[in-house]
Amino acid sequence: MTTSPQDTAFQKALSLLRNAKHAVALTGAGSSTPSGIPDFRSAGSGLWTRFFPMEVASLSSFRYHPERFFDWLRPLASHMLKAAPNPAHISLAELEGSGFIHTIITQNIDGLHQRAGSQNVLEVHGTLNTLTCIGCYDQYPSGDFIDAYIERGDIPHCPECARILKPDAVLFEEQLPAKTWLEARQASEACDLMIVAGSSLLVMPVAGLPARAKEHGADVIVVNKSETYMNSQASAVLTGDVAEIIPSLAAELLND
Repeated sequence: MTTSPQDTAFQKALSLLRNAKHAVALTGAGSSTPSGIPDFRSAGSGLWTRFFPMEVASLSSFRYHPERFFDWLRPLASHMLKAAPNPAHISLAELEGSGFIHTIITQNIDGLHQRAGSQNVLEVHGTLNTLTCIGCYDQYPSGDFIDAYIERGDIPHCPECARILKPDAVLFEEQLPAKTWLEARQASEACDLMIVAGSSLLVMPVAGLPARAKEHGADVIVVNKSETYMNSQASAVLTGDVAEIIPSLAAELLND
């Protein structure tokens, strides 16, 4: 952990969390990499350093080359299914349960916040936990199809109309889920504190939420390994691993 509990920024973050009436968290890929899930943009290891996103993870790719899409997704889905919540997920759930955090807005599609015990989670980039038929639009839990897909590569098809089932994760060229996005915007505008945890804040429109929160009078805490555009505007910047820093903050708050 680069930032230590003795640092001024750490103490400032503690004070802001203690005094906040309506805090929200915005989490990105960096909150799940400690669980073994690869992120998308890190040099050398990020998925987009090894794949061209429009070729494998776009709506066009899914429509016209579904086999290529599902082949690309298969190892990532396997990682996510096998992953366990890390200390950052668990600590955020504890902070939510204790009233320090009201809402978690996440860019992640792995469902680890819910598995850690968080209740009020807004998945703005969708989820791998459900699938929707491209023909009749029936929705199914992924668990009904995942074993055959992970073990044999079987592409999931609708039991009713036999069309392909699309994972409910947001692809390139696809809009965010409207209701969830509206709720995320409302939460950002209503909060008096936003803690950004493990997000590079590079992917719009979600990356604009901290600025929206600040415009509406909220303080912003940034916890991330690399710099973000919000660092210069944040009330506290804690540089390091979210799986170390968030639990350290939670330990101080929950043991008061």
